[in-house]
Amino acid sequence: MIYTTLLNIAIFQGIVLGLIILKSSIFNSNSNKYLAYLLFTLSILLLNHVFQIEDAFTSYPFLRLIDHIEWVFLLPVFIFLFIINRIDDTVKSKQKFYLCFIPFAYSAILNITYDLDRVAGIYTIPESGIELIKILGLVQLVLAVTFIPFLPLYSYFVIRHLKDSQEKKWIIGLLTIVSLLLFAWLITSLIGLFLEYDIFPAMSVLALSATFIIHWTAYIGIYKYKLAKNKDAVYHFLNNDLAVSYGNLQIVENSTPEEYKEAITADNLYFKKLEVLCQEHHIYTDSTLNREKVAEKLGISPGYVSQIINTITGDNFAHYINQYRVEAVKEMITSSEYENYNLLTMGLESGFTSKTTFYKAFKKVTGQTPNEYKNTSK
Repeated sequence: MIYTTLLNIAIFQGIVLGLIILKSSIFNSNSNKYLAYLLFTLSILLLNHVFQIEDAFTSYPFLRLIDHIEWVFLLPVFIFLFIINRIDDTVKSKQKFYLCFIPFAYSAILNITYDLDRVAGIYTIPESGIELIKILGLVQLVLAVTFIPFLPLYSYFVIRHLKDSQEKKWIIGLLTIVSLLLFAWLITSLIGLFLEYDIFPAMSVLALSATFIIHWTAYIGIYKYKLAKNKDAVYHFLNNDLAVSYGNLQIVENSTPEEYKEAITADNLYFKKLEVLCQEHHIYTDSTLNREKVAEKLGISPGYVSQIINTITGDNFAHYINQYRVEAVKEMITSSEYENYNLLTMGLESGFTSKTTFYKAFKKVTGQTPNEYKNTSK
């Protein structure tokens, strides 16, 4: 059946694309991992629909344990977390992310508890328990009607914090498609529940629409370079690291880390920008500076930040930043402006978080302790 084949292709593509996003250092970031989880969730929903078409639940009734879990509760969560992790830390710090998973956890526990009786036959729920589950089921319905529309709408409010207009445009497009799918699913489900219509044909159309999200994410997210902003790196990734054929969805690993490193040279645009940030803007003085913050400033993934620094300098991220901090301390030591500062204060002013890390880094870079350097520089 052509329809089932299309669904199976989308399922496989969603899993493959999700793994690429999670495993590749080019695409892997705190925000993109939630996009990968979104693709996995869509794949599970499509797989359950295929099971229903093929009547797999009759032959393998235990599959209903997976089917009865309301995976749809995760779709608005993952698209929201994808967006919220692409904005600045001041906005992210105000969010209690774990609360987003409460509706899904509630639904999963409720349905699994019921299915352990109805499907697995592990125990028998008494009549009073059945009545309680029905009441709790109404709570689940209320959660679906309120939570599923609310979180996408709130995501539109949050998305205004994105500074990159091109990035904002593509994410708004993705959010709109997912939101329309969720609203259509919710309306269809309510019609089936209250009017007792056969909603299977409508759900089949929605399943086909869900495949579009997977294909569209592959095209816009990777081919159009929106998940990773270094186009040269993505081009190398697509043509050397992984040969991806969306016709038959085969993936062939055919490269080594050394081959990838050869694509990074000292004139790398992002490395030059990082040097400017350190030399002119002194970002190293931020004691909370990490790969994620630098990646956000450069518009690339944290993994690619590490690759650039390691390939060009031979150092890891921490040592690279600490070298700038040590140089700043050395300048303070030889400057009369800071003669009343003690060494630890100089270290903390330069971005070190403690005396131990300061002394250890200084010794590693210069071969001397701060005191030894101060004495020899006089």
